[in-house]
Amino acid sequence: MESFRFNHNNEAHAMLFYPVSNPAKIKQRIIDAAKSKAHEADEEREAVNFSFIDASLITSRLHLETAINQAILAESQGSLRTKTVHSEILFALNPTNNITEAIRRYGVSDTTKALCVVQIMNSSATTASISDVEIKMKKVVNGSIVSFDELAKLTDWNTVEKCHKLGNEVKEKRDAPRARAFIDNVAVSSVAMKSVMQ
Repeated sequence: MESFRFNHNNEAHAMLFYPVSNPAKIKQRIIDAAKSKAHEADEEREAVNFSFIDASLITSRLHLETAINQAILAESQGSLRTKTVHSEILFALNPTNNITEAIRRYGVSDTTKALCVVQIMNSSATTASISDVEIKMKKVVNGSIVSFDELAKLTDWNTVEKCHKLGNEVKEKRDAPRARAFIDNVAVSSVAMKSVMQ
């Protein structure tokens, strides 16, 4: 599990799962929890109170950390564009301002194989430990936990390139390591600048 601490009393915990065997079930649980207004659904909403990110579109730890930071900043400034700080991470990752597209593109789908699960918590207001968060994540996701060092191997570089419309710029780089570093720089910069450009 990766943990990120930020200056504004927030911390984020993330786990990378690959391969994931129940993405369709996770997606349906999220939809059902969001649709239900009944008080009984509060427990289910809490059980899936994470950001479920298709890890094949994450280019680096910095890319993920920047999106988490942007979501926390938006929440602290009262400027969330989505309903929760967890869905705001998906919005921050998407190069456009279309919320539905962001959730569809970066969220868990029926075909997701690699899944990054993130929970953001206020470090001064929570009593949950890292092991509690890990247990909750493992209850939702059926998959093997892998190190974030494996992230670049799980990234679908061609899809990320298409999402950011980088056709000719990437072809000019000639070799894979330079092209991937360029794509990562663009992806991270896109996330970092998103709140400035709105």
